[in-house]
Amino acid sequence: MDSFQNLLLLQNLYRLKALGFEYSDSFLVNQKSSNEKPHNLDEIKRDISTCHLCDLSKSRSQSMSGYGNPNADVMIIDYTVSLSEDSTNSYYCGRSGEMLKDMIENVLGLKVQDVYFTHAVKCKPLNSNTPSSSEWDSCKNYLFSQIEFIKPKVVVTLGKEAYAKVTSENENFQSVRGHVVYFEDYKLIPIYHPNHLLRNPDDKKVTFNDLKTIKSCI
Repeated sequence: MDSFQNLLLLQNLYRLKALGFEYSDSFLVNQKSSNEKPHNLDEIKRDISTCHLCDLSKSRSQSMSGYGNPNADVMIIDYTVSLSEDSTNSYYCGRSGEMLKDMIENVLGLKVQDVYFTHAVKCKPLNSNTPSSSEWDSCKNYLFSQIEFIKPKVVVTLGKEAYAKVTSENENFQSVRGHVVYFEDYKLIPIYHPNHLLRNPDDKKVTFNDLKTIKSCI
């Protein structure tokens, strides 16, 4: 269990002991009961903004729930919040963000306001490290609830990490990249992350074709 949760549990136990209690039922910190689910995206956004389920809440400038059209046909999922996104509270910043914006506007023929863009892990990783499994576990219910409310025609994952986390599939990313993968009730299309394209410009041609596949599903 994460240190922050341990602290909250310990504080609560000392408080109960001071009141004369010798036993208390187990409870979950910062989680709703199993029968109390969010009713809309605004509630999810509120829950994310006040989330302290993992240690990433200590290092973030803010959590980033998502941006765009709540009724979008296209939902784009990045894996983690970058340092520049966290510091500027912007979803399309830096060279990577500009490239993603160009992909949306110039190839898909949409505006960034037309799609819904979010991250699998909603806070900036500590020291730019890869998020741990427990940190992903703390965030995944937020993400899957967002997908359920938005009901996009196609889900686009950026890079192999986002694809692996969303689908729980660790197969060769190259074998699924650019193909329609049926995930739950949705069409999911994995593509290269813009950061990969900045480092490997030769892959822009295949990504252009992948974007045309996405457009055909809208």
